[in-house]
Amino acid sequence: MTQILAYAAGIIILIVGIAVSVALHELGHMIPAKRFGVKVPEYFIGFGPRIWSFKRGETEYGVKAVWLGGYVKLVGMLPPARPDRPDKRDKNGELGMVGQARAEALAEIEPGEEHRAFYRLSVPKKLVVMAGGILTNLVLGIVLIAVALGVVGVYKPTSTVAVVAPCVSSQSDGQCADSDPVSPAAQAGLRPGDTIVSWDGAPVSDWEDVQAAIASAGTDSATVLIEREGRRQTLTVTAVEVERPVRDDTGRPVTDASGKPVTAPRPFAGLSPVWDTQRLAPAELPAVVGQSVWGTLKAIATLPVGLYKAVAAGLGYQERDAEGVVSLVGIGRVAGEVSSSGAGEGTIPLSMRVSSMLTLLGALNLALFAFNLVPLLPLDGGHVAGACWEALRRALARAAGRPDPGPVDTARMLPLTQVVVGLLIVMALILVWVDLVAPI
Repeated sequence: MTQILAYAAGIIILIVGIAVSVALHELGHMIPAKRFGVKVPEYFIGFGPRIWSFKRGETEYGVKAVWLGGYVKLVGMLPPARPDRPDKRDKNGELGMVGQARAEALAEIEPGEEHRAFYRLSVPKKLVVMAGGILTNLVLGIVLIAVALGVVGVYKPTSTVAVVAPCVSSQSDGQCADSDPVSPAAQAGLRPGDTIVSWDGAPVSDWEDVQAAIASAGTDSATVLIEREGRRQTLTVTAVEVERPVRDDTGRPVTDASGKPVTAPRPFAGLSPVWDTQRLAPAELPAVVGQSVWGTLKAIATLPVGLYKAVAAGLGYQERDAEGVVSLVGIGRVAGEVSSSGAGEGTIPLSMRVSSMLTLLGALNLALFAFNLVPLLPLDGGHVAGACWEALRRALARAAGRPDPGPVDTARMLPLTQVVVGLLIVMALILVWVDLVAPI
């Protein structure tokens, strides 16, 4: 029962986290828009029917039923048609899709408030408004990951010994047979609770250091400095060479063409570490956070490849990539597992689950940041690209002595916008299917 409640709590935390992230994203648009004088009649979290709202000044704030995003309504997003390029009409004289959308947008501008339309902003102000949401997600993602790693900490193996293997086992289940030799660590007198200070002269601070030192010393005798019950003493450990599975960067066993695990000889001492929550040093955080941002940008840049791999996994042609793209269903599953792992058992501390949840929400914000950089409407990157093109077009016109061409006509991009929306919906449905049949 505890596991089920913890799983549900993880999903609820994720939903609330997404709602807060969306709310802050939209504030990133609304606050500068209001500062620049743009009229903002609506600010909502979610889509569909209103659940709750209130009005303050000229803006209605509220929550709608479907929490899959949010929006802030800026008056005058679409500029009037140029006199030399009127909107097309059908044979009955009715405006087409572009013309109707433009007419509806312009109808929202009250008489005397024409100067408050978004399209009248200068290019730098448009960039600030449209990039505000993107940068908000970037900052929020960085802060969440930094807090998770630098304040709460990371659950990782330490240089303290948890278990000393009694033998060098020849059994597949790791049990000791009478003929198995005593393990090097047991023979040297190492005990659970000993903290390794140095191995063969190399100072160690975590388990990665210990593993590297054992590998470096090989099967030669190594002097090991330990701390036991507050006192330091020196032991001598001579590792032995054993065959062990080869693992990839994600920790999964590497297999050959026939599917059998690949093994390789390596030094074996017979130790396993105590796991504990450890904070990253402030000096380490920029590199780790930068790696997260870069990895997210790379994932978005290679999104078609990631989608192809996800579909292949869903069809059973390959394993699901643990670092691949996921839907909200997949993210919800991860959140539930993160929250419920070890709940009520004490095997995974609460700090680890808090850190993992903060990291997940941080990664989600970085994904929103990177995805919104795509220069296509209706994404924020499409509006940023339009403002940049407007600036370039005006600069070229000034250089050539031509009249100001005016704002970019984003209304004419509506047909392409509909295609993009359709593709996003199809992609979302495909990823939901993959997350159901081949979950990470």
